[in-house]
Amino acid sequence: MYAVVGVRFKKAGKVFYFDPSDLPVGQDQHVIVDTARGLEYGKVVIGKRTVPEQDVVLPLKKVIRIAGDDDARLVEGNKKAAKDAFGICQEKIKEHGLKMKLVDVEYTFDRNKVIFYFTAEGRVDFRELVKDLAAIFRTRIELRQIGVRDEAKLLGGIGPCGRLLCCSTFLGDFEPVSIKMAKDQNLSLNPTKISGLCGRLMCCLKYEHDNYESGKVDLPKVGRIVVTSMGNGKVVGIQPEERKVRVLLFDHNNKVMEFPAEDVAEQE
Repeated sequence: MYAVVGVRFKKAGKVFYFDPSDLPVGQDQHVIVDTARGLEYGKVVIGKRTVPEQDVVLPLKKVIRIAGDDDARLVEGNKKAAKDAFGICQEKIKEHGLKMKLVDVEYTFDRNKVIFYFTAEGRVDFRELVKDLAAIFRTRIELRQIGVRDEAKLLGGIGPCGRLLCCSTFLGDFEPVSIKMAKDQNLSLNPTKISGLCGRLMCCLKYEHDNYESGKVDLPKVGRIVVTSMGNGKVVGIQPEERKVRVLLFDHNNKVMEFPAEDVAEQE
């Protein structure tokens, strides 16, 4: 078992575990931690606790110190510098005629690197752009190509439901979403109805999918012949959340009726 705290570096970002050592680190405090890309400023979102070895990435990096007012001012300065860098990079992209869309710019805490996030339809030769940016900012430059889901997460917005995007408010990781999930929930398969701002299937299709899957376990499958109180028929639809089965009745001019799951039995 390891004593850890969970630290998040961005709103709705992934939570990483760090060793708090003997520091009095509490939830909602800001800390300076040692990461693969140097010192970083993050917020403790999970207070001190013990977790099994399989839940941590070894070697476990340490919390260097609890952040102070000077650290917070440095972070704000980095954000302002990043806005200026965004405009400069956009101008350089136009100069080089590159087919790429700049999405965000980020300075690392100690300013040893500037990261430019962009989207593009294919591969982009940005070697000359990197040279120009390195000459301007005189620090390490990283251009990172991201997908449309990551773009939506960074930019934020309002989804079809009228609420702020899940990915930009609380989702730490993207989970796989498939069209089967929409089918299982009897949703319209119209792409405009089940796609988010990013153009991909909405992340929320995943939320209730496990409940639908467990609800279908003891229900007859679509296409099976069943016996009901009104005679034999074929299952043409199921509603796991309501525990109901839609049956096409053979002895009633192929009329379709709904029955409680308990009143339907598969024909042997």
